[in-house]
Amino acid sequence: MLTVCIAAGCGDDEPETPTPPTPQDTTAIDTTDTIPVDTTDTIPVDTDTIVTPVDSTVFIKWTASGATVEVAEQLADQITYEVNSGNVIVTNTNVTDEFVFVLSGSSADGSFTYNGEYKATFQFNGLELTSTTGGAIDIQCGKRIKLNLVEGTTNTLADAATGEQKAAFNCQGHLEVSGSGTLNIAGNCNHALRTKEYLQLKSSTGTINITKAAADGIHCGEYFLMNGGTVNISGYTNDGLQMETSKDSSEPDNGIFTMNGGSIKVTHTGAGSKAIRADSTIAVMNINGGTIEIELTASASDAKGLVCDGNINISESSAATNITIIAAGNGYKDEMDEKIRTTGLKSDATVTLNAGNVTINATGKYARGMRASKLMVNGGTLTVTNTGSSSQGIKLDGPNNNATYYQKTGGTVNCSNWKY
Repeated sequence: MLTVCIAAGCGDDEPETPTPPTPQDTTAIDTTDTIPVDTTDTIPVDTDTIVTPVDSTVFIKWTASGATVEVAEQLADQITYEVNSGNVIVTNTNVTDEFVFVLSGSSADGSFTYNGEYKATFQFNGLELTSTTGGAIDIQCGKRIKLNLVEGTTNTLADAATGEQKAAFNCQGHLEVSGSGTLNIAGNCNHALRTKEYLQLKSSTGTINITKAAADGIHCGEYFLMNGGTVNISGYTNDGLQMETSKDSSEPDNGIFTMNGGSIKVTHTGAGSKAIRADSTIAVMNINGGTIEIELTASASDAKGLVCDGNINISESSAATNITIIAAGNGYKDEMDEKIRTTGLKSDATVTLNAGNVTINATGKYARGMRASKLMVNGGTLTVTNTGSSSQGIKLDGPNNNATYYQKTGGTVNCSNWKY
């Protein structure tokens, strides 16, 4: 082995309507997704442990005195590295074989940068990195990157408060996460976790905690697919979890949020921004199973909970679905005397409930439970309450104020305050 060791909302004042509109009862509703979504894992392997063969594995370990890099002798002509105290830069020139990089140890002044042009696997095995100059982890590879959170480990990342880094943990490619360990990330300068392309959480994924973000908690450049695991997001400034769309229109599922299992909890205490956001012209949210909890606290004025520019489809095709949103943010009137509202769930298109339980409480002043263009209920239970001063239950923007904007063939809707 070669070893190197170096020390160192929209306002309105129209009267509220106390009773719901009469739904158009029809069985001819097309409830299929507007964009076909493959909800299966794109990679068949979904395990907590990834084999680490010595002949294709690089070990990087941090200590208080610096960092060490161990490279198998047969990889020496393909893996090069620089170590400057706790800052490590690894370059991989191989373009045919997938290598494994095991990161462990602790540094209060450390970082890891990876350069490569082929897919790779990273294992976080009890890693604690805080950078004082930039990002903690920067993977400069546009290919598929596997991340395994080793079972029984806690891994913590934080970046510097200043710098040009896009995130505390930045990945320029597709990031697929597995392993039952825990990952804590604090983004002091920009995003906490960013992927230029998609982010996929496999069913074996443990826990990801976003404890702080100067911008977005999690920022996905293409789409977000969650098959399992637990994600907790708090302390962000812009959005909790945002799906962007890449410039390549041929990319499948571009801009789509898909959840088949696991749990997401988002807590927001600041003014404005969104908890979970998909905001493009092709955006769709497909919630097929799992638990979502969103709390917009009293100080989160003009904030939004679950937000999509396109359709929001809720079912139980993969697992039980439970969505709970508390819109406690207090609104206000602007200079035009229009109400600025905190809103629990918002779609610029159609919200379709086929199964599951959705509960929204608008408890803040001027708060609104739900706003959508259309609401279609075919199953499940939707409960929207508004207890805040001048709050609102459901507002539907339907076309020309006719009954087609509310269609119900089954399920249960509990809401005593409607506006349409």
